[in-house]
Amino acid sequence: MKKIGVLVTGGAGYIGSHVVVELIEEGFGVVILDNFENAESDVPQRLERIVGDEIRVVRGDVRNGTLVAETLKKSGIDIVVHLAGKKAVGESFSKPLDYYDANVGGAISLLEAMQSSNKPALVFSSSATVYAPSDRMLLSESADLGPINPYGRSKLMIEEIVSDAVISGDLTSAITLRYFNPVGAHPSAMIGEQPSNASNNLFPFIAQTAAGWRERVRVFGDDYPTPDGTGVRDYIHVVDLARGHVAAIRHLMGRSPQGKHSKVNLGTGTGYSVKEAIDAFSQACGFEVPHDIVGRRPGDVSTCVADPRLAAETLGWRAEMSLERMCCDHWAFQRTLRDRRPDDRV
Repeated sequence: MKKIGVLVTGGAGYIGSHVVVELIEEGFGVVILDNFENAESDVPQRLERIVGDEIRVVRGDVRNGTLVAETLKKSGIDIVVHLAGKKAVGESFSKPLDYYDANVGGAISLLEAMQSSNKPALVFSSSATVYAPSDRMLLSESADLGPINPYGRSKLMIEEIVSDAVISGDLTSAITLRYFNPVGAHPSAMIGEQPSNASNNLFPFIAQTAAGWRERVRVFGDDYPTPDGTGVRDYIHVVDLARGHVAAIRHLMGRSPQGKHSKVNLGTGTGYSVKEAIDAFSQACGFEVPHDIVGRRPGDVSTCVADPRLAAETLGWRAEMSLERMCCDHWAFQRTLRDRRPDDRV
């Protein structure tokens, strides 16, 4: 019996590599397309060690429409999971054209290639940054949209392009997954987050400080209207997030009607402050992670937490892993990198 074929663009990256593992373990046939701009060159070998089988990898850029179209046709792809693109919010302010070219341009190239093949369904990797700053306790999919950085705007543009493609029939159906804050690593400690210097995510800074790569974590502001004054975010274990993609694919293959584009949050529904995250990581590594309070960072909001009910209702998916597990798995992976520096790229 033929396996359902899934093309994962950006499949060697942090989130993509975990998605690949979950898909293979669930019996899907997976092909990775990645240009390795933000991924380590040995990730495919590590993935093969985890799953115990060879994985087909196509090295190239999603903006190469000819390559994408050939890959779709030759590999018998039924579903595309699109994760390729640039993702550093801070860098997007200084390099907006690069972000629109890679993210929006890459999505258009992919959709054109999908249109010219057998029109496989799409799972698109979006972000909670598409939402407008809000005082809501939980952000549902109906919350106001209004991204405040070029990265978020590029994601919202793609969401709208996907909707138009579905309406026109150029794309059969799609699910957009709006991620909150992925952290942690695979329990094998063989894959995890190895960010470029452009990244400004909290957990890599905490982990690198714990490992001695950085002197202290900078906490941007302690005067927000939150219980301890520091920003509150919804952190989700990357394995839970990856399993959300499996649920989305099963929904597309089974119950999702053609001509529909759904937008679904992937989060836990629980917020933790920056101080709580640092304290939890300190518990995981067994010593206090040093940190300093500095001024607020432009563009940050006080609270951003998902309302995850739609994912439970439509996809049958819920996040299961605790903040403690996120920290322990992230630290276990970080310790495998003890002999490397953050700027050592393969």
